[in-house]
Amino acid sequence: MIHRQRATVKHSFTIPELHAGPARIGTNRPPSTKAGLAGWQEERSQNSAASPDPEAPDRIRIRILCLDSHPAFREGIATIISREPDMVLVSQASTVQEAIQQYREHRPDITLMEIQLPGWGGIEALIAIRAEFPAARIMVLTTCDGDVDVQRALKAGASGYLLKNTPPGELLQEIRKVRSGQKVVQAELAAKLAEHISEDTLSAREVEVLALVAAGKRNRDIGEQLSIAEGTVKVHLRNICEKVGAKDRTEAMAIAVRRGIIKL
Repeated sequence: MIHRQRATVKHSFTIPELHAGPARIGTNRPPSTKAGLAGWQEERSQNSAASPDPEAPDRIRIRILCLDSHPAFREGIATIISREPDMVLVSQASTVQEAIQQYREHRPDITLMEIQLPGWGGIEALIAIRAEFPAARIMVLTTCDGDVDVQRALKAGASGYLLKNTPPGELLQEIRKVRSGQKVVQAELAAKLAEHISEDTLSAREVEVLALVAAGKRNRDIGEQLSIAEGTVKVHLRNICEKVGAKDRTEAMAIAVRRGIIKL
């Protein structure tokens, strides 16, 4: 009978089919015959690359240096990174001098850096490291959210700029992006950059004047300190207010602090 004949029919496999491994569940196509054993080895290699071995040596993991003056924050970063099989924290630093020394010793793939540091600032550290190691990938991880802060960091060669309130999962994803050669800026910061991109920037002299205003100096005192006439100080202040969209010097100072143009 037909039913009995079907029961005795045996399915035959070619050699390439056996080498190719089992068919994918849920598909009607037969097992792949591509490249036989070589294809299987290639696929296995790709799968291994997608799931790094937690015991893998440092040379095949993303090696990270963290610079921040707060020990608790550095420990938090260490904890987050320790859970990732494709990352390792090779060193921590609390000062710019330590960071430069540690960078020379460990040559990390990624440096996470706060730019608001006591003494020598993070921007200066960024410039110093990249002057010695032009290929250094440095990500700013900070509380400074002014558009001018972002501009300065990117101009100095930062590969990324994120705020410290970034969720851990997003931070890890951005680290991987920078390691692959991409540049990243947090969305809300990118929006601030776009908002002010067409505005005139303050000159170095105007920033000096504004910083002295923030220090409580009168126009006459500012003129004496900068060796310029008091009338010239008033002209600078008028230009500053126009550029930042302020009604007076007090509002101009507040806007400048918020945007990172000056620091108090």
